[in-house]
Amino acid sequence: MKVTHYTDIPGKQMNNDMVKRITGRVLIGREDGAKNFCMRRFDVEPGGYAPRHTHDWEHEIYVLEGKGEVLIEDQWHAISPGTAVYVPPNVDHQIKNSSDGHLAFLCLVPPPAPEM
Repeated sequence: MKVTHYTDIPGKQMNNDMVKRITGRVLIGREDGAKNFCMRRFDVEPGGYAPRHTHDWEHEIYVLEGKGEVLIEDQWHAISPGTAVYVPPNVDHQIKNSSDGHLAFLCLVPPPAPEM
């Protein structure tokens, strides 16, 4: 069992050619005994984005704060607090903060996806 606040988990800063201005945290994962999924929180500063990519597993996204956009195949969709997104396996996707404020979302992935 685990009960914690996300700010008690050290964040991993991501800022390179593929990922810009993102901090990621594994909220619940393998180290906690979770065998069926990993829950991650990503905080994206203005102008930040995740890489455009595909992979063999599905994942789910839930927007907590801010506004941005998610690319699913070739179409961008606006996202804001309360938006839920399902990304099927092998579908091209990307998420970005296109606003002037902070964007935060949860992303859940199954094993064998990398936790971070």
